[in-house]
Formats: sequence, structure tokens, C-alpha cells
Amino acid sequence: MSDRQRQIIAIGGGGFYRDPENLGLERYILEQTSSAGKRVAFVPTASAEPDSYLVSFYTVFLRLGCRPSHLSFFKRTPDLRNYLLSQDVIFVGGGNTKSMLAVWREWGVPEILREAWDSGIVLTGVSAGAICWFEQGVTDSWVGELRSLDCLGFLPGSCCPHYDGEPDRRPSYHRLLTAGEITSGVAIEDWTGVHYRETNVHRVVASKAGARAYSLRVVNGSVQEVPLAIEYLT
Repeated sequence: MSDRQRQIIAIGGGGFYRDPENLGLERYILEQTSSAGKRVAFVPTASAEPDSYLVSFYTVFLRLGCRPSHLSFFKRTPDLRNYLLSQDVIFVGGGNTKSMLAVWREWGVPEILREAWDSGIVLTGVSAGAICWFEQGVTDSWVGELRSLDCLGFLPGSCCPHYDGEPDRRPSYHRLLTAGEITSGVAIEDWTGVHYRETNVHRVVASKAGARAYSLRVVNGSVQEVPLAIEYLT
């Protein structure tokens, strides 16, 4: 393992694709690595790598002075281990988490991502790219009601993104918790990032006023929702 601390920053929603002028979270992510000429890999597997998402990523991260690149699984795929372990930041996009994890597992990506995490490469992402790091996540990968999904398990517990941005997220997370279908965890609103060092919450930051994150667990049959201390990025 590297001497650098393991870091994951889970973002509930928003970000460069939704508003390329509000880049507080992206700047915060880049501040967590001291490397010059920061190499940022975008992994848009969950959305099947649409051109519009790639254009937005390159436009923003070039403007931020990075060396951006992206990983494709639907065209010619590079040597994954060499590519991923050469990065400073690995940024996972949103979309269908179940399909993304299926592709990753076929290619052996989870093991490489764990190696990247252990080496000190910053892992981050939004929505699907947030919940994938946890033991479980609340997902809309299926049509109909939201479900729990087993994820990579780098971080303990569960995660629900878009907690304020989609009206069915909060009641669905509560339903899954009280039914015992998902473990205790964190709910993250849009424009909010929960920064883990090792497997503990280090800091919660937001790039929009009023955005929050919460710790949730079941106590005596009811869901206990506790706001996490937060810092707003200027």
C-alpha cells in the first residue's frame, strides 16, 4: 500500500455536467492530490459513454488545468491496470449502476480500482459514481420503484444519492431501511460531496447553499435521520 491515504469522495448529484459554471466540488476533488499536471480519468460506463458527457468532461477539466482522459468499454479498451494506476483522480459518471458494475466485473475492474484506492489515487463520482463504492446503494437501475443494489464494498454501509433532487429517493431509502433490505448509511443531496479518508467520513462539503448530507439508521423500528456537519465551498 502507498503511504498516501486512501480517499473516496461520493457526490450525490449535480456537478460539471449539470452546471459547468459551478465547479466547487470539482476543484475540491483536485485539491486532494498534490500531483502536478493532475491526470483525471473519466469513467462514463453507467451512461454508455455518450458524446455529450465526454465533451462536457473534457471542456471543464481542461479549463481546470488537468490532463483529462476517459476510459471506454464500448470501443477499443486499453490495458486497464496500466491506465487506471497511472491516474491521480478516477471520476465515475452517473447512469445505470447495475449495468456499470456488470461490465466492470467482466473486465476485472473492481480489483484494479481497489489497487488504485490502496495506492492513494482519489476515487470519486456522482450518483452511480457515488454509490458504487459502498456495500449497497439505492438505485433506479430498474423500471419502477427504487431498489437496493450490492456494490463494491470499499466503504461500509449504504448510500442514497439525489436525496433532495428526486422526490422518491427519501421515502424509498426509508422504506428499504425499515424493511431490512438495505443497511444503515448516508444520504447525499445534489451538489454535496462526502469525503472519506480510509473508511471514515473526513469532511462533508457542498457547492450550493443549503445542500446537505445525512446519516441514516433504524432505531426501534423507525428511521433516524441525522444531518452531517457541512462546509460550503466558496
